[in-house]
Amino acid sequence: MSIKPAAIAGDPESLAELSRCDYSIRITLDSARAGHIPSDRKIRIYADGIYDLFHAGHARQLMQAKSAFPNVYLIVGVNGDYLTNKFKGKTVMNETERYEAVRHCRYVDEVVRDAPWILTDEFLSEHKIDFVAHDDIPYTSNDSDDVYTIIKERGMFLATKRTEGISTSDLVARIVRDYDVYVRRNLARGYTAKELNVSFLNEKKFLLQNKMDELKDKGKMLVENLGQKRHEFIQKWEDKSIEFINSFIELFGPDGTLNTIWNQSTGRIKRALSPSPSPSNSSPEHRLGDDSSLPHGMNTGFSGFSEEDDYLNTTGSSHSMNRYVSTTKRSRNGPKSNKLSRRSITTRSVSSMDEYSDDEDNNDDLNVSKNNNHENSSSNNRSSISSNNNNSNRNINKISTNGAKETNRTSTNNQRRMKQK
Repeated sequence: MSIKPAAIAGDPESLAELSRCDYSIRITLDSARAGHIPSDRKIRIYADGIYDLFHAGHARQLMQAKSAFPNVYLIVGVNGDYLTNKFKGKTVMNETERYEAVRHCRYVDEVVRDAPWILTDEFLSEHKIDFVAHDDIPYTSNDSDDVYTIIKERGMFLATKRTEGISTSDLVARIVRDYDVYVRRNLARGYTAKELNVSFLNEKKFLLQNKMDELKDKGKMLVENLGQKRHEFIQKWEDKSIEFINSFIELFGPDGTLNTIWNQSTGRIKRALSPSPSPSNSSPEHRLGDDSSLPHGMNTGFSGFSEEDDYLNTTGSSHSMNRYVSTTKRSRNGPKSNKLSRRSITTRSVSSMDEYSDDEDNNDDLNVSKNNNHENSSSNNRSSISSNNNNSNRNINKISTNGAKETNRTSTNNQRRMKQK
C-alpha cells in the first residue's frame, strides 16, 4: 500500500469515491451508533476549519471524527484567505500552506479547498455529507451566533472534544508575548531587520542582547564543565603536589643533593685552609736552623729551645774539658793507662752514638706515621706537631742526662786514679 497525501475535492480519485456512495440511503446518528448501515456504504463525515498553524489540537479533532464510526470517509474543508480574513482575521499561514498541512494528516481522506464559512444544503448534497464534526461550543460569526445551528437542528452534528491548552490563538499569543525573543532568534539565524519589520535601533539592541546571551551560555557551559571535571582536576593537583614535595625533599633535604654538595665543598675548603705539612724532605741542617751545635735528629725545626741549647752547649764544653784533663793525666801514667783510657773512651763513644742513632730512628718513625695522619685531617696535623715537640724535649732530656752521667763517671775515675797515685 502506497502512502500519499489526501485527495483534493474534484480530483478523479475523489470523484470516483463520490460516485460509489449511495446517498439515497440516509444514515442517522442512532443507526450509525447501532451499526445498522450497509457494509458497502461508507459514512461520509465533514469537518471544517481554518487550520492555521496546524497543531496537535487540530489533529486530535480529526482523529475523533475519523474514529467515531466504523468505515468512515473523512472530508475536511479548509477556509480560504478571503473568508478567513473577513470573518476571523489575518492568518500566519496562507491558504495554500494550510491546505497542504491538512492533506498530510493521516486521518484525512479528502480536502475541500476554499470551503464555505456557513454550510448550505447545496454544499451538503454536492459532497453527500452524512455528519458534520466540530466541538459543541457555539462558533460565532458577524451575522450569526452559531454557524452550526442548522446542522444541529437537522441532527447531523457530531460533537468532538477540544484539546485544552493548545490552539492557534494560544500560539499567536505566545509569539506576541515573546516578540523580542523570536525577533532576536531570527536575526541570529540570518534574517534581516527589513524582513522582520524591525527598525535600525531595535536591530542593534537585539543583536547586543544576543551577544550577551551567548556569553551567558558560554559561562554556564564552562561552570558545568568545571563541575564535571572538578574531581579529576583535584586528583591531578594532589598528584602534582606530592611529586613537587618529593622533588623538594630530594633536593633540599638532609640527605639531598645540595646538602651533599655543600658538605663536599666545605671539606675541600677546610683542607685548603689547613694543609697537611710537607714530608721531611729537607736536610737535618735546614731543620736545625741556626742551632747547628745540637746533634743530628734532635731538633724538629722549631726555634723555641734557647734554654735547652744553652744547657747542651754548657754540658758539651764541660764534658770536653774533663775529657782533655783525663787524657793528659793518662798520658803521664804511661802506655798502659793510655790504652785503658782509650778503650773506655771508645766504648763510651760507641754507646753514646748508639743511643743517638736509636733516638734518631725512633724520631724518624714517629715523623713518618705523623705525616701519614696529616694527609687525612688537619686536626691530626696539630697532634703530630705536638708529638714531635714532646719527642724533641725527651731527646734533649736524654742528652742532658747522658752528659751528666758521663761527667760523673769521668770525675769518679779521676778521683780513683789520684788515690792510686
